[in-house]
Amino acid sequence: MKLLIDGRECFAQTGQSLRQMITQMGLDSGNFSQRPIAAKLSGEVFNLNYIPVREKDVTERSSIRRAMAASGGVVELLRYTDPVGREVYERTARFVVFLALHRLWPNARAKMGTTLGSALYVSVDTDDFSWMRLRREVAALVEQDIPLTRRLISTADAVKTFAEMGKTDKARLLSLRKEETFACYGYEGFLDYYYGEMAPSTGYVQVWDILPAEGGFLFIYPDDTCPEQVAEYKAMPRVFDVCMEGDRWCELMECETVADLNDLTESGKIRELIRVNEALHEKRYAQVADMVCQRGARAVMLAGPSSSGKTTSANRLATQLRVHGKKPVLMGLDDYYIDRDLIAPGPDGTIDFEHINTIDTDLFRQNLQDLLAGKEIEIPTFDFKTGRRVWKGHKFKMEKDTVIIVEGLHALNPVLIPPELDKNSIFKFYICPLIPLSLDDHNRIPASHLRLLRRIVRDVESRGATVERTMAMWDSVRRGEKRWIFPFREQADIIFNTSTLYELAVIKKHIFPLLTAVQPEESCYEQVRGLVKILNYVQEADVDDEIPPTSLLREFIGGNTFYK
Repeated sequence: MKLLIDGRECFAQTGQSLRQMITQMGLDSGNFSQRPIAAKLSGEVFNLNYIPVREKDVTERSSIRRAMAASGGVVELLRYTDPVGREVYERTARFVVFLALHRLWPNARAKMGTTLGSALYVSVDTDDFSWMRLRREVAALVEQDIPLTRRLISTADAVKTFAEMGKTDKARLLSLRKEETFACYGYEGFLDYYYGEMAPSTGYVQVWDILPAEGGFLFIYPDDTCPEQVAEYKAMPRVFDVCMEGDRWCELMECETVADLNDLTESGKIRELIRVNEALHEKRYAQVADMVCQRGARAVMLAGPSSSGKTTSANRLATQLRVHGKKPVLMGLDDYYIDRDLIAPGPDGTIDFEHINTIDTDLFRQNLQDLLAGKEIEIPTFDFKTGRRVWKGHKFKMEKDTVIIVEGLHALNPVLIPPELDKNSIFKFYICPLIPLSLDDHNRIPASHLRLLRRIVRDVESRGATVERTMAMWDSVRRGEKRWIFPFREQADIIFNTSTLYELAVIKKHIFPLLTAVQPEESCYEQVRGLVKILNYVQEADVDDEIPPTSLLREFIGGNTFYK
């Protein structure tokens, strides 16, 4: 059978894997970032052990394999530099790490924690843990280049096996699985799965390091800009503390995993969870308002990545500031966009709308300085339909008790703050939904997944966009966040976790039909399938009537009274 692998023609022999074929073609050599790690066929991702033409396909004269038929024989090789390829690498690395932990401390509870830049935090509950021993064991497993073979077993057997291993978290999750079979990877009695394809063997985990951390360790991934070397770890104590606080709240609310959330949904106690979550958020906004007033700050710079709830947060903070007798005024950095036709495109001919250079930083900086000096300014308005800034005579001057709240992606960027301003006059507020909920101990739900779910629902319901359109922009959005937002979050005076433990159960009703309607031939299919795999385990909760009109979640599912 003739295939087209990365634009090169070749013929697939019966029983030959993609890995064998690309090795013969000389595509498996070269440096780490250029080494194929998985393959994509018509939107679906496959392990390189995938065999295009099986023996039984020939002997039984059956039809061509579904994926091969759908792709027309076109195979796209994925590497670490591809977003999906990176996910394959990270899953493989996690398998190696948890296998090493199992071999060294079989009775210890190891739990995947938050991602801190290019590092993954893992907690280990055992008295004799040694990160140096773990590093040596991981290196040995990589050196052995152990084949990673995907196996299909019955769901009932998987539940039994995980229960016998003491992995009750995974056993409880799989007991909810509707399908009769379950795909997993195993080695030497160790069984695990990370909800997606992995590399063909442990030897693919070539660039990494392990460093000590409180209560566990940090696994360091390759550098984003130079994947051939390990990323430099930069401590993020404030982000780490917020994530640990989220974990403590999970324990307090007895909702650490999706299985716990499903139990609360089934029993009806999710309504209490909603009330407590919303009360916690309100208390936090009140605390932020207290901090602003105690400092005597006159401007709040509120930043956060896409779909973190910036607009609702700005309004809720404004409400709390009114309790202090302040007169909050909201300003949006979006109104300081430069005219679209004045923005120079990048090397690829497209405009990066996440770039700080799309903002008229000089004008904003001067406006902020003038406002805090008691002068009157005229605030521009950006017309998104025409792509131009317009002046509508919107003049403004701060009064004695005025506090301006500036909301935008770049609000924490130092270039926006006049260097001569009194530092106490500016309060830096960073928000992000750092969801602490896990599928199980080895599979935490990424914050970026939650933000993407929020954005899809909002774009479809209030902006008339399609799932495919939102997904097409997501990689660009994520690149912009890494460059222009995340580097400044540790400079914030406070970091606010805008996630709620209940929202996956609520948002599923709004989004699941949209996701399952995406077809395999769509370029975003694999990313959508990853979201579907998570939501498959979440029980839908029809409790919209319990969610307050000022809730952060209302910004995405509708019914937010701040927009009226």
